[in-house]
Amino acid sequence: MADTTNLTLPLLAASQAQKHVTVNEALTRLDGMVQLTLRSRSLTTPPATVLEGECFGVPAGAINDWASHDGEVAQFANGGWVFTSPARGWRAFVSDTGSLDLHDGTGWVAGGQSASPGGAGVQLRTVEADIPISAGPTVATGLVFPPRAIVLGVTGRVTTAITGALTDWRAGDAGSDARYGNGLGLALDSWLGGPADPFVVWTPTEILLTGNGGDFAAGAVRLAAHYLELGIPDPA
Repeated sequence: MADTTNLTLPLLAASQAQKHVTVNEALTRLDGMVQLTLRSRSLTTPPATVLEGECFGVPAGAINDWASHDGEVAQFANGGWVFTSPARGWRAFVSDTGSLDLHDGTGWVAGGQSASPGGAGVQLRTVEADIPISAGPTVATGLVFPPRAIVLGVTGRVTTAITGALTDWRAGDAGSDARYGNGLGLALDSWLGGPADPFVVWTPTEILLTGNGGDFAAGAVRLAAHYLELGIPDPA
């Protein structure tokens, strides 16, 4: 039985019996691959619980039913796994990271916006983390911009009301402790808009929270770091 070129959809053969089986398989494959959403690209073991039609990007070193399918898209269909090889230019939303990724012909590029013939490109990244507020004047969030990142800004929201002697707070880094916002609210759902004049960080740069007028006691915020990365062309 012949398959289509791009999505390897099964084609009907002349005078084929049970035509509905082939048509339904093709429709199921289309349902997963068009507007492609990958539940994850990092799982090396097929999950025990999976919905009909769900798709996963199979990473290197996958085992069990995904063994020997590194780099392929695994779709759960009719009680089993169907595999498709992605091609250069495919895009997929990855649910567990919230990233829109681009396939460059070799592998998925997180946040990829472009891919030159030589392997260069631009990546747009948003990395999110829930930060518990510990007692003290400053909170080191553990949320870090990587080296050579072009920083666009930080956004956030208070998810548990912030308490302590402080009147409000500011967000920044070691270079400027109010770079992303100042006079920020303590109440639940207070937010941080956080755009910054774009700048480059040359070393890992952690986001810091600092109390105004007193120390933090407790609370929690959800922060998102937004930045660009520039891809270097591949070796000759």
